[in-house]
Amino acid sequence: MEFKSLKNIETSFRQIRLFGIVFVSLCAAIVGYCLWSSYDFAEKQRQKIYVLDNGKSLILALSQDLSQNRPVEAREHVRHFHELFFTLSPEKNAIEQNVKRALLLADKSVYNYYTDFVEKGYYNRLIAGNINQVLQVDSMNCHFDCYPYDVKTYARQMIIRESNMTERSLITSCRLLNATRSDNNPHGFIIESFTILENRDIKTVER
Repeated sequence: MEFKSLKNIETSFRQIRLFGIVFVSLCAAIVGYCLWSSYDFAEKQRQKIYVLDNGKSLILALSQDLSQNRPVEAREHVRHFHELFFTLSPEKNAIEQNVKRALLLADKSVYNYYTDFVEKGYYNRLIAGNINQVLQVDSMNCHFDCYPYDVKTYARQMIIRESNMTERSLITSCRLLNATRSDNNPHGFIIESFTILENRDIKTVER
């Protein structure tokens, strides 16, 4: 009888130990799941951005994968550079500010064009003649299968004078290098090997 009681006690101890192991394992699994869920939730929150709509309300926007959005940023970087560098008004400060911002998006190849324009008196002629120059990018050929990225840009320049307006064709080529994002370079690219392939008059119309 005493042996049977000991056997029952040993069996009960084994059952309690088994239940304890199962309970501890279940608690560990629940804690692990909670930690994983918290991390996954935090990652999803980091993928959300909030855009201020004209200072009135916050609009929730989901950020895309960086690699998917990179071609869009590259085109916008090139477009923004061309608009800054080639859209000019007959005012010295405005020209200097636009060119300064454009130079922050590119390397010395663009600076060489700028110094050449200065030496030839290009900007002075715009100011003296009260000429506005407006650039419109028509299209871009971008090759993202190899790095650095080759980009060819097709654009039109409008040279607006008091008496007439001249439309010019502008074709440029460059390469894009990845760079650190900043307030002055939000897309994180640097233009190198910038070359003006064509810049010729198309037509002139009276105003």
